[in-house]
Amino acid sequence: MSFALDARARTALPDSAAVARHDAAAWGLRAKRDAAAAEVPDFEALRARAAAIKDHTLDHLDTHLERFEAQASAAGARVHWAPDAAALCEIVASLLHERGVARVVKSKSMLTEECGLNAFLEARGFEVVDTDLGERIVQLEGEPPSHIIVPAIHRTREEVGALFERRMGGPPGETDPTRLMAHARTDLRARFLAAQAGVSGVNFAIAETGSLVIVTNEGNADLGTALPPLHVACVGIEKLIPTLDDLPVFLRLLARSATGQPISAYTSVLTGPRDGGELHVVLVDNGRSRLLASDAHRRALRCIRCGACLNTCPVFRRAGGHAYGNAVPGPIGAVLAPAIVGDAGAGLPFASSLCGSCTAVCPVRIDLHEQLLAWRRESPALPALLRRGAKLAAAVMARPRLYRAAARLVRFAWPLLGRIPNGWTQARAWPDHPGPSFAERWRSTRGRSA
Repeated sequence: MSFALDARARTALPDSAAVARHDAAAWGLRAKRDAAAAEVPDFEALRARAAAIKDHTLDHLDTHLERFEAQASAAGARVHWAPDAAALCEIVASLLHERGVARVVKSKSMLTEECGLNAFLEARGFEVVDTDLGERIVQLEGEPPSHIIVPAIHRTREEVGALFERRMGGPPGETDPTRLMAHARTDLRARFLAAQAGVSGVNFAIAETGSLVIVTNEGNADLGTALPPLHVACVGIEKLIPTLDDLPVFLRLLARSATGQPISAYTSVLTGPRDGGELHVVLVDNGRSRLLASDAHRRALRCIRCGACLNTCPVFRRAGGHAYGNAVPGPIGAVLAPAIVGDAGAGLPFASSLCGSCTAVCPVRIDLHEQLLAWRRESPALPALLRRGAKLAAAVMARPRLYRAAARLVRFAWPLLGRIPNGWTQARAWPDHPGPSFAERWRSTRGRSA
């Protein structure tokens, strides 16, 4: 339930200063998104087009997956199928073990975070180094990412400087972002050169050509996929799009929605392995078929993991990503979790104000607030007390006289209600007294403007 999220939030962002920093950082990305969208006259048409492409792909996903497999195989890749997280981990570990790999560099992949790949490989003796700077920071801290796009958004530069001094031999007291980044680059360069395999996520997979599209701002994915002799790409089955002609629609939306850039610094289209190398593509289900089979939930599979819904969400901004207890936080994480992790994620759809801001900014027009409501209707996590309260409220509102009497009682007791200790009032400011009801105001003016 959202009460559990409240408890975790107090640990994730332990004081008001941390909450304010996190709120400002996430909202800053939302502001950049809005400015970037305003510069594109056909931005809303792009959103509509992207949603239509995704819906078409999902309607014919079996065909597109088979076509992708055929085209990728013809280009020299080997395609594997993983029905769940355990299968993905076993496939990747087997590929590494069979080739005597000990050192792995990995670029950002929320899918592998979802499936627990790092921990699985490390438990079997593989050295796994995350090479995205934010991912590297949280890896060194021994914690999961707290944001889809900005994994260390909850960390200050002072904390990062102390971490680099402690774990990478960085200069003491360093807080300058440019110098910290240069130190991390030096450390990672040696790891790229020594790596025997690279593991990556994928932003889009092209059914028409069997190509993989990887979008980054740091270039780490290019090094991780080009330098080692073995590249293992982990792909959620929802990442398919039909043709290369469809790709520009998503590229125009992705960076603008994520960071406010016209386009990301690096967009790489990989078709087949590099000369002398191996490319293995693992197509992963892990609950996605459950979403696909549901008319109420399948639209969530449109998601392109831009993070825009996180940046605008008042709950995420004040609670932090770690409060969700899920690999993907925020509104989209709350929508995906019940299908991917089952009952463990059943409470997350209740951790929302249902303000609809997430729906308003989603580049592929996922009706996220409706998705959250749909999960609430199905959730086994709804307490019996809340169910009984909802039934009582429905009964009162169905009877006008009883409703008016209850409303008068609530207005009379308003100051006292805000003093009742509970999880809601402890975390929120109680609003001012609402004053006379609309009906009372109407009677006093007889419908005339005040």
